Amino acid sequence: MAQLSDDCFAFGGPMMSVDEAVGIIAARVTAVHDTETVALAQADGRILACDIAAPLPLPPFTNSAVDGYAVRGRDLPQAGEQAFAVTGRIQAGASAGNAIPPGHAIRIFTGAPMPDGADTVFMQEDVRIDDAGRVVLPAGLKPGANVRPAGEDIALGFAALKAGRRLRPQDVALAAAFGLTQIDVMRRIRVAVFSTGNEIVSPGMPRAPSQLFDSNRFMLMAMLARLGCDVGDLGIIRDDRASLADGLKKVAGTHDLILTTGGVSTGDEDHVKASVESAGSLVLWRMAIKPGRPVAMGIIGGTPFIGLPGNPVASFVTFVHVVRPTILALAGAAQAPLVPMPVRAAFTYKKKAGRREYVRVSLRKGDNGVLEAAKFPREGAGLLSSLVDTDGLVELGEEITQVQPGQTVGFLSYASLI
Repeated sequence: MAQLSDDCFAFGGPMMSVDEAVGIIAARVTAVHDTETVALAQADGRILACDIAAPLPLPPFTNSAVDGYAVRGRDLPQAGEQAFAVTGRIQAGASAGNAIPPGHAIRIFTGAPMPDGADTVFMQEDVRIDDAGRVVLPAGLKPGANVRPAGEDIALGFAALKAGRRLRPQDVALAAAFGLTQIDVMRRIRVAVFSTGNEIVSPGMPRAPSQLFDSNRFMLMAMLARLGCDVGDLGIIRDDRASLADGLKKVAGTHDLILTTGGVSTGDEDHVKASVESAGSLVLWRMAIKPGRPVAMGIIGGTPFIGLPGNPVASFVTFVHVVRPTILALAGAAQAPLVPMPVRAAFTYKKKAGRREYVRVSLRKGDNGVLEAAKFPREGAGLLSSLVDTDGLVELGEEITQVQPGQTVGFLSYASLI
């Protein structure tokens, strides 16, 4: 299991900034060491365990980039058109055959290997065939045109994929181009997830008039699955301090991270803070972020614990900015900062300095085709519709106090966050 020291989240004030929390996570969380080998088709989304050096150059042989005619560079027409006898035909996948004779051309197709001696290809659209069946080539083409040299893309031995990379479909394609059938990856991070509260029940269970169906737990499990985690659904623990503390202790030894939602505020029935202090140590429970200020972080038996707010929007936002970097750090993944895309604001907004805020917005094309962000019309961290009916979040840094229409703001799409 991943282990944390009791002071790994130590901080100097009552409320931690987002950057402080993420920095501490990246620097102090110890990655798991276990690896496994997976088939290439199952590698997408996994964390690469070791560098992959190119076992062959890409492309592995010099080939034509177009359909056309291959010639020797020294034979290129200089002053005007010149007719060449066509000697041979090379299709993709065929052998290059014999060397090209001086003053001749060879019919060649995209991806076909270049014959020995040829180094230039004329596109078939730029030539014509005369009555004698010769190809007439124009002047002006430079030697080496329309040819892909061996190793042009990736040289033999180059470290093309680095350890810690979260593999994407294009990375899998590169591994396939190397001829690999298996990849060594870090094992999946094991996360225990449960909700807290008497006011919620699981979907499919009887619901009292004063209760809600638990949506957060299923949202969080879906987000964890997208991060490649092995998720344990522990259901709902009722508002009882002893039961919660006991539940936390039981899962600490078998998981790499414990994640809860609900019960982290300061109300009389918010028991997560006291339960964590009873089962382990609490090191943070407030962050300078909106929505989502009450976020509990602690250590239980050496296993990191994160308690997210109960409101779904706050839970979503704090997952992105606290849980996501924790998961990546535990998995040994390279930390890549989220980079907002500049868009034009189509709304007015005021906020307090010293706190980072995230505004739910939809994108649309404004004047001159410029992308602009339109704010969701209603406020409230409990509105699931505000996540469903928008495209992402506008990030407003700690120093910003207001936004005016036409101002440039940073946009984070939901697709980039999970």
